[in-house]
Amino acid sequence: MKENNWDLKSILEVYNSPLIELLYKAATVHREHHNPREVQVSTLLSIKTGGCPEDCAYCPQAARYHTDIEKNDLMSVDQVRFAAVNAKSQGSSRLCMGAAWRNVKDNEDFDHVLELVKEVNRLDMEVCCTLGMLTENQAKKLADAGLYAYNHNLDSSEEFYKEVISTRGYQDRLDTLENARAANLTVCSGGIIGMGESAEDRCKMLMTLANLKPQPESVPVNALVAVEGTPLEKQKVVSIWEMVRMIATTRIVMPQTTVRLSAGRTQMSQEGQALCFMAGAGSIFAGDKLLTTPNPEVTEDMELFNILGLLPQKAYAKGEKPGIKTEEASTEKERSIKWSRPGHTIPANVEYTAVAKEKRALSKNENKA
Repeated sequence: MKENNWDLKSILEVYNSPLIELLYKAATVHREHHNPREVQVSTLLSIKTGGCPEDCAYCPQAARYHTDIEKNDLMSVDQVRFAAVNAKSQGSSRLCMGAAWRNVKDNEDFDHVLELVKEVNRLDMEVCCTLGMLTENQAKKLADAGLYAYNHNLDSSEEFYKEVISTRGYQDRLDTLENARAANLTVCSGGIIGMGESAEDRCKMLMTLANLKPQPESVPVNALVAVEGTPLEKQKVVSIWEMVRMIATTRIVMPQTTVRLSAGRTQMSQEGQALCFMAGAGSIFAGDKLLTTPNPEVTEDMELFNILGLLPQKAYAKGEKPGIKTEEASTEKERSIKWSRPGHTIPANVEYTAVAKEKRALSKNENKA
């Protein structure tokens, strides 16, 4: 099957092939397009935590659910610089900054994020942001500030997406990726497995990503971390075999893409992670947290790297460092974008929202007593 011309049947055939054969083929493809000993180490930093208005069933940062996440306002330049320097000293070549927003707004907060991007760019680290939906003009401003990549995950197939999220539409995700691409940013987009989706849903998501022109430069594959207080809190941990199968399939259908072994690594053994690297994973996120969920210690990762003979990849190994433009991005008026709100209801999300309201009311009354 040629690149950008994958159909669901072909991807399912890859996904469902005998695991030992799938692993061998994926490893072969990986070696044809990448240095199998190099793994990019990235750090994911939550620069604004909690309070998101969306109803994503997996997310502890959704304001409507009752979780133990501590809300924080935007981090200062000094705080981000300190975190970036620390991450770089521990082997990270990319810093991805995430803000719990529905979409980017043209205000002081966005201006502040642009300053954060410039600051990290000056440290010679690849800078990635995940800020929610954004317009083409906003993407251009980020590019002018020195942003290297924009992350906006599809999460799952378009059909299953509606079972997990009701406050935004799938097409908005695709439009955001297109806006990032139009600004010459590299694209990072993947999804989560273990939310209750089928193998077909997983392969439909890969089909959507694989048929983008060009394909994303990186695809994160996350295993659901079920957080208490979210509608998916009772989901079982996805098996390592499913994770390996997903990594390998992603590698085969998107040969030149960096496949990112992302959330859920604390639930995997070193042997399981080793299989993921053999299957074509070329990146991990380091640090004790991935935004708000647990992650292996850096020392554990370095121990595994030593065992397997892996080496941290240098920054900009697969692309040039973007410069910081002194002139401002175009200020000409762009077409107004109204991000969608599908309006359907997801019973579990509604139920957990109601439970959260009751818990907050109870807590408030107890504090008054």
